[in-house]
Amino acid sequence: MSTYSPKEYWTGVADRAGGGDAAGFAPVLHPDAPEWFNRLMDDLQWRAVRRAIEIAAIPPGARILDVGCGTGRWLRRYLEFEFQPTGVDATQGMLRLARSRRTVSPLVAGEAFRLPFADGAFDSVSDITVVQHIPADLQPAALAEMMRVLKPGGVLILFELIRGKGTHIFPRAPKDWTELVARLGGKLAGWFGQEFLLFDRAFVRLARAIARRPNASPPSNAPAAPIRPRSGAQSVYWGLRHATAPLSAWLDPVAQKILPNSLATHGVFVFQK
Repeated sequence: MSTYSPKEYWTGVADRAGGGDAAGFAPVLHPDAPEWFNRLMDDLQWRAVRRAIEIAAIPPGARILDVGCGTGRWLRRYLEFEFQPTGVDATQGMLRLARSRRTVSPLVAGEAFRLPFADGAFDSVSDITVVQHIPADLQPAALAEMMRVLKPGGVLILFELIRGKGTHIFPRAPKDWTELVARLGGKLAGWFGQEFLLFDRAFVRLARAIARRPNASPPSNAPAAPIRPRSGAQSVYWGLRHATAPLSAWLDPVAQKILPNSLATHGVFVFQK
């Protein structure tokens, strides 16, 4: 039985990424999903990151480190806020993809639990769906490193899964995320649930239940899967999600107001050191 390695996993994802994904979303979102779906997910995440930046009150000129920068999408956007971003990623393949997409910010190779930076080097650190892919026993070390390179008074934006399961995802309950960072010296400034996607989640659960039936052909939505032509069942699956996902995204602002944060798939946390 092979042992899961985040670095090897993301190296494989980067190596399988095609050149047609100009935005660089597929390698860091869902490699086998249609482009429209990844753009929808990216838009939802971008709204959440902007909201987190407002909570964090990060000023222009701030030095911000994006841990697990992938193809550089957040680095390019941080420049819109007049931040001074730096990206670090464990895989050279992701860094090559970032450079090929005209990412002008400094890019450094390094693992989240061994960051190659001095203590207090940054005003802010962002971790957007990165630690959730690190095995649970290594997550404290990764977060400790983020707190180490953060200057006193600086802010950490943590955007991670709070539900789900998989061979390469290791979510924690909101209380677990906040208590873990608190033990490392982070004070919670605020948090909110992200991506309720009620109709789409219900449809995916139904599709998976059908796929578990004998002789059923399961729809593919695994981030590690190689890009390949879709079967008829997959085409139907994504065709139906083209209705459920946008509708759910449109209703998400209402869901955020009336539902408990814990019902979302992700939590977005802002901590101050």
